[in-house]
Amino acid sequence: MNIASFIARKIFFSSSNSHRISKPITVFNIIGIAISFFVMFISISVVVGFKQEIRQKVTGFASDLVVNNYDANYSFETKPINVTKEDIEALQKINGIRNIQLFATKPGIIKAKTTLHGVVLKGVYKDYDWSFIQKNILSGKPLVLSDTAKSNEIVISKKMSQLLQLNVGDAVYLYFIQNPPRMRKLYICGIYETMLEDFDNMFVFVDLRHVQKLNDWQTNQISGYEINVQNFDSINDIKQHVFSVVGSRFQKDGTKLKVTTVMERYPYIFDWIGLFNTNLWVILVLMMIISGFNIISGLLVLVLERINMIGIFKAIGFFDSNIRKIFIYLSLIYILIGLALGNLLSFALYFLQNKYHFAHLDKASYYIDYVPMKIELWQVLSLNGAIVLITILFLLIPSTLISKIEPVKAIKFD
Repeated sequence: MNIASFIARKIFFSSSNSHRISKPITVFNIIGIAISFFVMFISISVVVGFKQEIRQKVTGFASDLVVNNYDANYSFETKPINVTKEDIEALQKINGIRNIQLFATKPGIIKAKTTLHGVVLKGVYKDYDWSFIQKNILSGKPLVLSDTAKSNEIVISKKMSQLLQLNVGDAVYLYFIQNPPRMRKLYICGIYETMLEDFDNMFVFVDLRHVQKLNDWQTNQISGYEINVQNFDSINDIKQHVFSVVGSRFQKDGTKLKVTTVMERYPYIFDWIGLFNTNLWVILVLMMIISGFNIISGLLVLVLERINMIGIFKAIGFFDSNIRKIFIYLSLIYILIGLALGNLLSFALYFLQNKYHFAHLDKASYYIDYVPMKIELWQVLSLNGAIVLITILFLLIPSTLISKIEPVKAIKFD
């Protein structure tokens, strides 16, 4: 039997504890540990959830990787590349690629009544993955594309629909400044909202063949490939594989292709969400220190209240290390109670927020209108384990005071 653990449990469950001065202090320490865990749990889940949500929005709209002409600049008036069956088949063989889709872009002006708005047409083909846009469609539906007839429908954003006072089914006119100037009349089939202002203010979705016709391209000419990966963490490795397939050689028409990740195309968004990691570590360190000092103060009170008991234990032959273990075990009981309470409160808020989204954000500033929360089981277990380990290390400091207590003076202590 572990004598130190047995005595600690006896002290904890003793009925005389309710009359001791340490009772409210230990309750306060338990609440402090619970609050510290709660703050750390919420901080981790919000940061992870926020980063994941924003990343999914950006990659859902702009894809993980883009392959386009090496000579293309940041203009949406791109130089074309030729679609080849060999390149598509070679890319599909790369492990970790979820899908490959063709696209083409074209800047233009959208007009409704007397209002004009600059837009970028994003021409897509029937292989386009509409899952992200489908989740963000407010009314109507995405484009329905086929191999035969060219679609005369368009998907616009909520911001554009409000600015131009348009709804699903309305006609819009698109004007293109080129030689000669051109115009297209399309019908709105869907209205989306991603809350990513850079995208919602700019992009509309049309049939890829409209952009090819406007640019006088052949049916096998596009702006590039969009590639989505299965695991975002492997995006840089997959980029190297993609580059070795299509970017390391000249194409048949003499052009060279480049491969860029979503982080390279939108660095300001990923740099911004990367700052949350710094804030998270500051919060975690502060909460760990607070938990440590809470339990130190509680242990000191427990030691002072039981000076007589410590003296008796020393008098009958207990080693200082065994007495220290008693108080460490006793403190560990309080730590585990505090963690249990903290876990209960944290998971209650976690599930309520994910279900009801009652905590809101300014979508214009944060690209999302509620506080997202996401945490993995291993993160919860690691957080609990870290708090137990660090607080026990903190306990070693005040527990050394036990070795300085003299048995005779301790027994006489009142």
